[in-house]
Amino acid sequence: MKQIRDFAAGRIRAESREGIGFLTIDNPERKNAITAAMWRAIPDAIHWLCGEAGARAIVLSGAGEHDFSAGADISEFPVVRNDTATARLYEADNSAAFTAVREARVPVIAAIRGICYGGGFGLAAACDIRIADETAAFAVPAARLGLAYPADAVQDFARSLGDQMARKVLYTGRAMRTAELLACGFLLDVTAPETLSDRVFALAEMIASNAPLSVQASKLALRAVAEVDDDLLREAEVVGASTFDSADYAEGRRAFSEKRKPVFTGE
Repeated sequence: MKQIRDFAAGRIRAESREGIGFLTIDNPERKNAITAAMWRAIPDAIHWLCGEAGARAIVLSGAGEHDFSAGADISEFPVVRNDTATARLYEADNSAAFTAVREARVPVIAAIRGICYGGGFGLAAACDIRIADETAAFAVPAARLGLAYPADAVQDFARSLGDQMARKVLYTGRAMRTAELLACGFLLDVTAPETLSDRVFALAEMIASNAPLSVQASKLALRAVAEVDDDLLREAEVVGASTFDSADYAEGRRAFSEKRKPVFTGE
């Protein structure tokens, strides 16, 4: 069943169909720049997709055929980021959006084409998996604007880019193409523009067809290792142990013996 819900006056669109959630940054006339209202809406959209909409995997992309996201809408900065107090509130909204992507219960896949700058780059870095087409370009221009990037987002860059590439990205602010980011492991794959959507959908479909508790346990364990978090590791162990008596494990065994595709319910 297809479900659709709009957030931030339709600038953040959420859709779920056949177990796959689609989260779209919808501001193509400004290269999908993200307004303050859009930043605030992202956690709500992800919560809805993972909860009521029942998504087992989420695809994050920019609307249109050209850009993932140019990052924060700088035209708002004289109002929403004009002094220390407002800047801190704005950064808190940024961090909440990055956290929602990073800590989503299900895997989040970034489908990247065109411009992926600043906060858009940060959202991609918070995703589990990133696939780009050959038009993609990446940059974090904070140093050229006289701003510091949110510390938790810097951690996402360090984990996803690797230490040296993260330093290069943040210190220089220069734009980079897909070859560099594929080589350092930030990107899983680079495709032709016309095949990006199909490539990402096929991966999301494969994830969504697997046992949700198993995928959730894996995501928690991977986060625990990346964040060196013992509490998160224990949580992953609890979720992993719950699979032993789950209906899905029984279904997996039956399907294997009957030589058919399993149908998992997440129970």
